Amino acid sequence: MHGEDDQIVPIDITGRRAAKLVQNGTLITYPGFPHGMPTTEAETINKDILAFIEA
Repeated sequence: MHGEDDQIVPIDITGRRAAKLVQNGTLITYPGFPHGMPTTEAETINKDILAFIEA
């Protein structure tokens, strides 16, 4: 999970690279979401985390 508007930990040098290192990993990106997305976008993030856990 990574916000595409993260100015603190840019997605291209962290999220995308990390996803390639994890076997069978999946990167979910959120257009316009900032670094603090777990706080600012909690409803969306929590829904996706719950869906992952229940899968």
